[in-house]
Amino acid sequence: MMRFRWQFLIAGVGVVLVVLLILVLRGSGAPASTATKQAPSGGEYKEAIVGALQRLNPVLDIRNPPDHDVDRLIFSGLVQFDSTGKPIPDLAQGWVVSDEGKTYTVVIRPDAVWQDGYPVTAKDAVYTFSLIQDKAYSGRADLAALWRTVKVQALSAKLVQFTLPEPYAPFLDYLATGLLPEHLLSGVDVTKLDGMTFNLKPVGSGPFKVETLILNGDTIAGVTLVPFSGYYGVKSHLDKIDFLYYPTHADAFKALQSGAVMGLGGLTPEELNTVLQGANWNVYTARLPQSSLVLLNLKNNDVPFFQDREIRQALLMALDRQQIIDMVLSGQAIQAVGPILRGSWAADPNLDPVPFDPEEASRLLDAAGWVIPAGATPGTDAFVRKNKDALFSFTLLYAEGQPQEAVATAIQAQWAKVGVKVSLKPANYRSLIDDNLAPRTYQAALIDLSLAPYPDPDPYPFWNQTQTPDGQNYSQLDDRAISEVLEEARTTMNFDDRARLYLTFQYRFAYQTPALFLWHPVYSYAVDARIAGIPLGPLYDESDRLALASEWYYSETK
Repeated sequence: MMRFRWQFLIAGVGVVLVVLLILVLRGSGAPASTATKQAPSGGEYKEAIVGALQRLNPVLDIRNPPDHDVDRLIFSGLVQFDSTGKPIPDLAQGWVVSDEGKTYTVVIRPDAVWQDGYPVTAKDAVYTFSLIQDKAYSGRADLAALWRTVKVQALSAKLVQFTLPEPYAPFLDYLATGLLPEHLLSGVDVTKLDGMTFNLKPVGSGPFKVETLILNGDTIAGVTLVPFSGYYGVKSHLDKIDFLYYPTHADAFKALQSGAVMGLGGLTPEELNTVLQGANWNVYTARLPQSSLVLLNLKNNDVPFFQDREIRQALLMALDRQQIIDMVLSGQAIQAVGPILRGSWAADPNLDPVPFDPEEASRLLDAAGWVIPAGATPGTDAFVRKNKDALFSFTLLYAEGQPQEAVATAIQAQWAKVGVKVSLKPANYRSLIDDNLAPRTYQAALIDLSLAPYPDPDPYPFWNQTQTPDGQNYSQLDDRAISEVLEEARTTMNFDDRARLYLTFQYRFAYQTPALFLWHPVYSYAVDARIAGIPLGPLYDESDRLALASEWYYSETK
């Protein structure tokens, strides 16, 4: 069973496949535009990006988010994602999955061309993914490991086939990587790609192309993009988009305030308050692909009470998550329902967060035999639950720094009110994982789990039994019903069937409560009030804010 995760013939046969695919895919193409039909054209948009431009190359940009943001507009992948995270055609006109989910045959759009006029072909896909398959590839190790198991071949100019060693339903997500032009880079392996002038003069197949680099002496201060007239999708209403680079977030925010730029993402709570008090900007807020949660080590004999399902439920009920969101996170998060991101195609919209109910939490703890000593006063050292001579106490690890320390302190105080004693222990991020989670030596841990950049939820690595010894099932959950559902969902190709399986998983997870899901942080994006047509749904990657930039337009003449 593949463990990879978000963190990856004869000519006649080719003709038959093309005919089959055309019959299956007739009428498919680029996703329908949500753009306003009468939107005016013209104008320039300028956005601040924190960091520096290094390489405009979708195979290398995982090292540098500022590059990834710009690449999002220059390059296209075979697939993109709708607002629920479901893969839909982009460069691909469509696809057929066969051989029980092991073979993906993709038809490339006939009207897709590179920004130098050459057609996009199957050879471009073969070349791009061969770079990630290369043993010298220095990007994500799990991504490279997945691609090294996949056979990629061009069946014809517009037909590319991917053959997996076993069925893996999330595979379509990995086809979102922007393709590179083989006709310009043929023979360039991944070790030479870093130094290519192509990375500063890229040629993509996306809605925008590089017009010029903005220089400040010898430093690249920004990049100017203009619409690509040969783009197969929605043509941009704007004449130009400038991305300007700033060394710190504070510098970028000053540029927003002064009018040097018109947009900035990732606002801090303080910046958000400032922006909301003005009339110059609209603020767009969306859920990030991240969850904050408390992991409980279900097989640590020093904390045997974690093995009791009702105690785990009581610990969740005793947390006033909304209060922590409001007081510690300045309201910049939404309560989590469970391990599936809210807004995902796999999420059950009818599930609600477990309510804050300290009375019910106390009742469950009492029923489990953990009682507060008679006469103990709340807020004193004596106000700690006991079961015979055992104290209800444990250590909560957290990553050192803010806001993690403030969150951990708030959790500690709330649990103390129901008689649960928690000691806090900070650790640097690497030590928390390598020295505590991986060897399963911790008791409880406050962690942030990022699911970017792939929207497919695939909870298998974190909650399947097989991942307990040396995988990412750090809680050591041992639930055969959950494991079977996750295994089936990973090999089921139909999205409706998978959604039903994940529905079962979510309810079973809520019943077991093997970890305490707290919230998902949100992303705040300020844009000049004159810019309209910005549809911002749940984010699966921060660059998703730019996914429909072609549809943006000036709501008034500049």
